[in-house]
Amino acid sequence: MVWDKSRDYVRATLRNVVVDVSVGLHPWEQHPERPTRLIVNVDMYASLAPRGVATTRENMLDYDPVRSAILAWHGRPHVPFLEDLVEELITVCFANPRVEACRVSVVKPDIFNEADAAGIEIYRRRDTGS
Repeated sequence: MVWDKSRDYVRATLRNVVVDVSVGLHPWEQHPERPTRLIVNVDMYASLAPRGVATTRENMLDYDPVRSAILAWHGRPHVPFLEDLVEELITVCFANPRVEACRVSVVKPDIFNEADAAGIEIYRRRDTGS
């Protein structure tokens, strides 16, 4: 379970965003002229506003900054670990103060012939300081 089922929530999601990035530890992944195709998925969770509360820009979960961050990866210097990319997106998600938790996955669909994809996923709750 990734969320408290006793509460109402809203989830903003980006599905299957594709971007080419120079990433990986394998020698064949470290050639900047041959970036690796990544598929990125992001879910952001927040408490759902009570019924009757008008939706405004201030209380929405805006996925545009997350999409922009993903697309900005193209052409960046080589990154050895997918975890670094995921942590960057988690930071972008939590820049929105409404986001209470997020799930970010990044997979490489072309890395192994015998697998559809290989990658990582992190689910993180906002640190409330307690």
